[in-house]
Amino acid sequence: MKKVLSIAGSDCSGGAGIQADLKTFSAHGVYGMSVIVSVVAENTSRVIDIQDITPDMIEKQIDAVFEDIEVDAVKIGMLSTVACMKAVAKKLEQYKPSNIVIDPVMYAKNGCPLMKPNSIDTLIKLVLPYADLLTPNIPEAEKIANLKINNVEDMKAAAKLIYDMGCKNVLVKGGHAIGDALDILYNGEDFYYYESKRINTKNTHGTGCTFSSAITSNLALGMPMHTAVDRAKKYITGAIKHSLEIGKGNGPTHHFYELYNNGLNIH
Repeated sequence: MKKVLSIAGSDCSGGAGIQADLKTFSAHGVYGMSVIVSVVAENTSRVIDIQDITPDMIEKQIDAVFEDIEVDAVKIGMLSTVACMKAVAKKLEQYKPSNIVIDPVMYAKNGCPLMKPNSIDTLIKLVLPYADLLTPNIPEAEKIANLKINNVEDMKAAAKLIYDMGCKNVLVKGGHAIGDALDILYNGEDFYYYESKRINTKNTHGTGCTFSSAITSNLALGMPMHTAVDRAKKYITGAIKHSLEIGKGNGPTHHFYELYNNGLNIH
């Protein structure tokens, strides 16, 4: 069985973060592991508080996994502070895992900040160059590229700017735009386009975490990047289409809809 590690924050309401990642890994038939960098007291409506795990403990969790278990892919989500980013970058350099997918989580679905604003330069300089794939949504891509995105050409321009910062592939996600949900992948040479009909639902808590974890799972299973993204796009579209009416705010996606209907499809 392929083994996939998530390095991210914990969402006690179960829809995003580590919890969403582990559910997504399970839905893809890979073995999920986790390093928790922040404990987030949040639900479908709001973020109440964040308690960051010490950098030393982050490093020790990563050591615990890598000294014992072979890791086929790594998904990195919320990294809220400079100290956290430095700890993770240090261990990525030490262990040099393959198939690193970085989702630069900056805001919760309700707009609450999950990354300290003064951390973005550190993310760009220290963490981003380790990414085999970076998956910013439009607000995150605007922040990283320092470019206002209003249309598809702007998404492509942002992808090029971010690629030049050192990651191997960039997927700019268009979920925050108007119209159909278009995501654009850039690998330094070619653009790939992934389009799906926009689903009219407010229940999109954890979609970014889930999408990036699905891509990571597919990379661990041996798929090339553009195929991994394509399969993950289909998975997240289904999870949103069958999202769950849980909580009073933005409910979670249905990580196991396909599994419950069709059984586990091991690749």
